[in-house]
Amino acid sequence: MSEDKKKKIVNNNKIDTKNKTEKEVKNNVKNDNKDEIKAVIKTEKKKENIKKAKKTEDKLQIPEKLPVLILRDVVVFPYMIVPLYVGRQKSKRAVDLALNSDRLIVLMTQKDSQVEDPKVKDLYLTGTAALIVRMLKLPDGRMRVLVQGVSRVKVKAIKDNGKVVVSSLTVIEDKDPKRITLKHKALMKSAREKFTKISELGRQIPNEIYVILENIDEPGKMADIIASNLALRIEDSERILSEQNSVKRLEKVYELLTKEVELLNMQNQINLKAQGEMDKNQKEYFLRQQLKAIQTELGEDVEIGDEINSYKEKLKKLKISDSGLEEINKNIDRLGKMHQDSAESNVIRNYLDWMFGLPWSKSGKDNNNIKRAESILNKDHFGLEKVKDRILEYLSVKKLNPKSHGPILCFVGPPGVGKTSLGRSIAKALNKKFVRISLGGVRDEAEIRGHRRTYVGAMPGKIIQELKKIGQNNPVFMMDEVDKIGKDVRGDPSSALLEVLDPEQNNSFADHYLGVPFDLSKVMFITTANLLEPIQPAFRDRMEIIHIHGYTEEEKIEIAKRHLIPRQIESNGLSNKIIKFSQGAIKNLIALYTREAGVRNLEREIGTVCRKVAHKVAKGEKKLYNITINNLEKYSGYMKMFRDQMLEEDSVGVATGMAWTQVGGDILFIEVKLIPGKGNLILTGSLGNVMKESAKAALSYIKASTKNIKVKLADFNKHDIHIHIPEGGIPKDGPSAGITLITALYSAFTNIAIKREVSMTGELTLRGKVLPVGGIKEKILAAKRAGIKTIILPNKNRNDLKDLKETYLKGIEFHFAKEVKDAVNIALVKSIY
Repeated sequence: MSEDKKKKIVNNNKIDTKNKTEKEVKNNVKNDNKDEIKAVIKTEKKKENIKKAKKTEDKLQIPEKLPVLILRDVVVFPYMIVPLYVGRQKSKRAVDLALNSDRLIVLMTQKDSQVEDPKVKDLYLTGTAALIVRMLKLPDGRMRVLVQGVSRVKVKAIKDNGKVVVSSLTVIEDKDPKRITLKHKALMKSAREKFTKISELGRQIPNEIYVILENIDEPGKMADIIASNLALRIEDSERILSEQNSVKRLEKVYELLTKEVELLNMQNQINLKAQGEMDKNQKEYFLRQQLKAIQTELGEDVEIGDEINSYKEKLKKLKISDSGLEEINKNIDRLGKMHQDSAESNVIRNYLDWMFGLPWSKSGKDNNNIKRAESILNKDHFGLEKVKDRILEYLSVKKLNPKSHGPILCFVGPPGVGKTSLGRSIAKALNKKFVRISLGGVRDEAEIRGHRRTYVGAMPGKIIQELKKIGQNNPVFMMDEVDKIGKDVRGDPSSALLEVLDPEQNNSFADHYLGVPFDLSKVMFITTANLLEPIQPAFRDRMEIIHIHGYTEEEKIEIAKRHLIPRQIESNGLSNKIIKFSQGAIKNLIALYTREAGVRNLEREIGTVCRKVAHKVAKGEKKLYNITINNLEKYSGYMKMFRDQMLEEDSVGVATGMAWTQVGGDILFIEVKLIPGKGNLILTGSLGNVMKESAKAALSYIKASTKNIKVKLADFNKHDIHIHIPEGGIPKDGPSAGITLITALYSAFTNIAIKREVSMTGELTLRGKVLPVGGIKEKILAAKRAGIKTIILPNKNRNDLKDLKETYLKGIEFHFAKEVKDAVNIALVKSIY
């Protein structure tokens, strides 16, 4: 350390010691150490000690090796006096070592205050050489050390022998400007003003510090004094301590001062706002107290007391979990402390009404009579044998093991096949109450989980609402249209339903409004959907899928006789003595007025006939109306033509295919025309990419296999091939039209007609193989409705027929094709292979 630097430190300390009053010394330490500072001041006032201190200062020199005192959460700057508490053994030995030599010690700060035995990597290597002014041993074994920062140092190496830490260091000399310019003076003045502003904004800083700053004309010293009086983060303090250039150091301190001023301004604004709110609340409190006194005089306070007592009586009878009991008690106590007309009291009343209204322990009595359940299902539903068998199996397991958590059933099928009515029949068979909600279009997760009570108008979710309405915790709960659940920024309802439909989790379903778990494990959940694909995979995994396909014509006739006609007769105010339907009329309504997988439109047509008759009866024309084939058109209007009716005659280039749709099955016609051209392929009719590729593959196969055909084909290079599928407004896609496309192309190129009563389905390969496809049952039912007599299926779909009832297959001849030639020879009126 240079002689000039040492003299500067000594002179500064002399000036500070001479000019500072007792308050000035206090400014360099924390307020909680006033007693210690007083003792130091008294000691320094003694002439003998002052002389000794001066002698020590005159001889002060920073050696190259010093013991290290590691600090946890403070950075000591030069010119800073601060008391430190020393508890670690190594640190106490370092203090003793310093006191036994020249009272100098290096103060280093560790990066993480939680590290108990820090290593070199855990320390900031820029520290402060400090003079130990005073040491006091405390009763608890710790030391209280008063130190004064002397100079910045850079630690080059640290030696830890297990007992004490000693460092090798070099002193960091300040890089002061050669002369103080106008810019430097402006920076120091701005720093003083910002520092003064901090005091004006409420930060407690001794006045003596401002006096010292006014008399300082060195940027580095000013930066150190200001930094030592700011509550800085360790990182910021180290950044300032390690800056050697005094002007740059002051600039960094000025930046931190600016941030501190902004922070204090914002804090004052918040405090003022909070004070205003507090004054308002105090005013409201006094007014409420006055109002309470008035109500006591008038006897109106008895009303709230009666309400609280009523809730407590209800709570005694309520069987609920401990967490629910605690929540209700807490809200009753809160209500008792509020004014009965306050807005929050109404929120609590509403919450308590919901809690007391829920069926926490109220259950309906189950019917375990399997024969009765089977009788009810057979009475309410015709057909659907596989579905009814699965439901009876489920009920049987429930009877043998009431505590079992069966799977969640999901009925999937086209509209009108009886999915919802099946749920009602299950509830009736089990003697349970039936609840139904529709989830189509639901986008807000709160519809399932409820709103939190902090929102205005908050309510529980739909599940809790419906359980309160029916008053039982074990109903049959049907969720319709789960494939049409939406999703947006408000959440994903299908994800919320994962907890509801998981038997392992729903025994503690958390509704946001209730705030306590509700047991849904006794509820029998059933869901319905038209399609499986839109359902989230994790959601689908929670459910057992039961497919409900469409009905055959024979099944529809029976359903109309047993259910639809009696229901429409009753709903239109008629009776069996007024109107009767012949079987031929019912068959015509099915075949000529409706084309659907279910029976919804059929019931509408029956309703139309009944309303016509009801109109006549209402006019006084009361008699028996027999609805037959001959007079059906009079009551139902003209016959409706649908696209899934077979062709009137055998045609060249027109093949009948079968397709799966969202409402069941359908048939489609593929038309091929050859027109003069150069061999281009034209595709129309809203075809998807897969179907376009099937058409190209079919044409390529025909061109490659001309040698195997017995008849002559039209010239490919002299004709353009136009493939069209009618009803172009409807998108069409999928690979199952492959053999239909190649059959139509063969018919066009050979000019041989295709049999009109033949329909087909199957995927085509370039090798001429026919691959299996899906939706066989729906396609067969569609072909049967259209009057098709012969169906060509891929050979690998042969096993799919084993799951179908004989009524579905009756009247249809099935052929199974392994290769293209098998299908083409059957479909064309004349064999070409």
